[in-house]
Formats: sequence, C-alpha cells, structure tokens
Amino acid sequence: MARGVNKVILVGNLGADPEMRHTGGGTAVTTLNVATSESWTDKQSGEKVEKTEWHRVKMFGRLAEIAGDYLKKGRQVYIEGSLRTDKYTGKDGIERYSTDIIASEMQMLGGNDGGGGGQRSQGGGQRQGGGNYGGPSRGNDQGASRSSPPPADNGFADDEIPF
Repeated sequence: MARGVNKVILVGNLGADPEMRHTGGGTAVTTLNVATSESWTDKQSGEKVEKTEWHRVKMFGRLAEIAGDYLKKGRQVYIEGSLRTDKYTGKDGIERYSTDIIASEMQMLGGNDGGGGGQRSQGGGQRQGGGNYGGPSRGNDQGASRSSPPPADNGFADDEIPF
C-alpha cells in the first residue's frame, strides 16, 4: 500500500468570530470553532434527537487572513483539510493530546449575514454567496485563490453542473 489518506470535509457554522494572530515570522494563523449538527428520530421513543459536534480549525497564511477578514460568528462555511494531533504536557505535568483540522481550502456559504445557501464556486473566482480559497498546501506561493481546474468534457458548462 502506497500512501494513506488524511482528508476532512466539513460544512458547518462558526460558533464564534475567528481568532487571528501572527507567528514570530509574520505568518497569519486563524482559529475557527465550527459546529456540525446531525439529527435523527429515536426508534424507541419516536423523539427527534440532535447532536452537535464542535471542530477546531486552523488556517495559515493568506487563507488565514481571508478568514479573519470575512468570517463572522454564525457564518456557514465549507472546509477541506486534514487532521493533525499534537501532544503537549499540561500545567499538571500530564501528557495530553489535541486534534485540530488544518484547512487547505475554505468556501464561504450563504449570505453575509450567515444564513441562506449560496452557490458553490468551482474555480478561483468570487460568485454569489462567497469565494473558494485554496490554502498553502495547494502549491501556490501566496496561498490565495486557487486557479480553475482544466475544463472536463462532461457535457456541462461550468455554470450548469447539476450539483
């Protein structure tokens, strides 16, 4: 077996405004708290049950700057990235672990008020509902918008993709 796959895709809402800081070298780092929810009907009681998971997402470079400038509490976002677990020693001397999602792409969904359902951008441009931003792992020097992929011969124009 060649390589493993470490990929996370989230669609959720921000639970707080982004927290942006800069490293000693000047690189922007933004942390987001993203909530994802699922609901189902309990088979035994017939009651509707909802479960919310909270995810800590970190972004670096230009992607972090964009998130810090444009995202606000309640905004719906699409995040692609990978899991990273770090080990540290707490103040009590006990070793602990912390797992974060390191974002490589972010898509702002909905309107500026955090609600609604905007269109998904298939390329680097800005469309109604938000922009699609690639992160530092995409190979571009700036970590800014990624370029559009080559057109696929699937019978649909970019704006007519049926999903």
